[in-house]
Amino acid sequence: MMKKLIYSLFFLSILVNTACKKDAVLTTLQPVSFGSSLTASVASVALTTANDTSSVLTMSWPAVVYPVKASVTYTLQVDVPADTLGSNAWAGATSIAVGKDVLSRAYKGTDLNELSMKLGLTAGTPGKLVFRVQAYQDRYTYSKAVVVNVTPHALVVTYPLLYVPGDYQGWNPATAPTVAASVLPKVYEGYINIPAGGSNEFKFTNARDWNHINYGYGGNGMLTTDGLAAGVKVPGAGYYELSANLNNNTWTYTKTTWSILGDATPGGWTTDTQLTYNVANQVWTVTADMLSTGSFKFRANNAWVIDFGLDANGKLAYADSPVYGFNAAINNITVPTSGNYTITLDLHDPTNYTYKLKKN
Repeated sequence: MMKKLIYSLFFLSILVNTACKKDAVLTTLQPVSFGSSLTASVASVALTTANDTSSVLTMSWPAVVYPVKASVTYTLQVDVPADTLGSNAWAGATSIAVGKDVLSRAYKGTDLNELSMKLGLTAGTPGKLVFRVQAYQDRYTYSKAVVVNVTPHALVVTYPLLYVPGDYQGWNPATAPTVAASVLPKVYEGYINIPAGGSNEFKFTNARDWNHINYGYGGNGMLTTDGLAAGVKVPGAGYYELSANLNNNTWTYTKTTWSILGDATPGGWTTDTQLTYNVANQVWTVTADMLSTGSFKFRANNAWVIDFGLDANGKLAYADSPVYGFNAAINNITVPTSGNYTITLDLHDPTNYTYKLKKN
């Protein structure tokens, strides 16, 4: 009798516990998704320096409702179309964390431009970017993708500048040309044309006014920040490469004329073909018969002391420089087909030295 009672109580306990216990809610078994599409504020955008600081594109999406009431984290993913297909689709996408319960992401021109160039779009050429949104709470879900046509512009890199006001331009920092620290920290370099008839005296300033730091004559080859000091001088009129090294407060100058030399040029590798300076346009030019079977460099003063070739990206760069030294990685320049060309060397912007070849 007692044994039966014990067994009865045991089975009753099991029945009660089974009846009272509820299954846990497993949210991962319940599907979640975006209720509607990701949308772009525009279907296409052409980027320029004029809209760098403006909002040019806004991506918006609906909230994803998960079974549990808690914050949802959203991430915007961006890639080029070819990388959103196949077994590795979206594997290399750029992911931008948007935040918890945030349902849009706006892009300024400069941000979208940088993203476009990073993903391989070409400046000045329309390309496509693909956007999708990733939502996460206890599992991931993704929106449908949206394509936006983007035309990026060339990235503009901002370098520290010094202004070069002097007697040659009325001692006006607001309109003075500049030298730039574009290669080495606190080493400023650039080209200034100083016409005849003045004192050839100037200063370096770190702002377009006289209310900040200005650098004047501190002894032979030296600069001083004493605002009452005289300016530094070059010996006479001419087109000068100037440098100011603020690591040790020194400065240098080299008067230059420019030429081309190489087996693509009329003089081969033995005779320089001289360029002429155009004061109004601030460029050096020459018209010459050129050969596509050869190559050339721009060089100063008919010597291999200051000369330009092309870097790996096809940008004009120093092969030899008294300021920066020798760069063995710089290549010679070529012309696409043989013929008569107008060749232009533009050194007036110390942040972007350029050249042009125009077939006549």
